[in-house]
Amino acid sequence: MTGDEDGALLPQPETGDIRLVKILHALGDPTRLHLLRVYANGEQCDCSSERLGLDHLHKSTVSHHMRIMREAGITSTRAVGRNRYVQLRRADLDARFPGFLDALLKSAEGEEL
Repeated sequence: MTGDEDGALLPQPETGDIRLVKILHALGDPTRLHLLRVYANGEQCDCSSERLGLDHLHKSTVSHHMRIMREAGITSTRAVGRNRYVQLRRADLDARFPGFLDALLKSAEGEEL
């Protein structure tokens, strides 16, 4: 993880409110599927486009993709000052849809952005 553990968690759905249709909609975009694979290591990531492998996209576009994922319940985002740290909500997703995330990540191996 990079950054401080403190900070405000941005709004996200409760585990029981995560809906499969929203997850599928969010991950229907190749950029967000790429981000899912990046976040799959379980660590918190800062929002650096370069470190996320998205340096070809404008910062506002990357932020848009991260917001869609957070609002779908796929990730959580912690605001620490002007920095944002994103983490996959693996435990919540596994509790809500057992085996789904592993199957999705396995099927997405080798997919190009």
